[in-house]
Amino acid sequence: MSMATTTAPEQGKKSATSSKRGTAGPISFFVAMIIIVLASIELVSTFHTYALNLSELNSLRKQEASLIAQKQELENNIARWSDNAYVTAQARDRLGFVFPGEQAIRVLHPEAVTGTADNSKKSNDSGSTAQSELPWYRDMAESFEKADKGTTKQSQKSSAATSDSDAQDTK
Repeated sequence: MSMATTTAPEQGKKSATSSKRGTAGPISFFVAMIIIVLASIELVSTFHTYALNLSELNSLRKQEASLIAQKQELENNIARWSDNAYVTAQARDRLGFVFPGEQAIRVLHPEAVTGTADNSKKSNDSGSTAQSELPWYRDMAESFEKADKGTTKQSQKSSAATSDSDAQDTK
């Protein structure tokens, strides 16, 4: 037998394998596409996680920088308050403390002394200007006093009216 001649059973095998190769092509293509899609999804999720972690790292670095600045400021405050001259100056400014032999003077309206008050703020009505210059607690007390005077006048009027009607009923 020569090599060029093939037998009938061998030709049947070749045609069977060629038909298997024809159906194996599309299946292997779809399997390869599924693997590529799954790999892309995995890569995208990995890069997404990387981006989230990177943004979180950047925000934590910013927070760390602000905390370091805050720590430095607090350390400066501690150093400042441990200085006796600073404590003395703060006691004099904030609490009005004076040394023995000194006389404390408190200016109630410093804008009158310095002349920094704006004259354009004053209105023609002196009553409204006086009320706007009062501190809130004095303004509130003044309002209560006005309300009390108003209710006192009303109660006097109502009691006078009641006594008049009682006097008429008894007649």
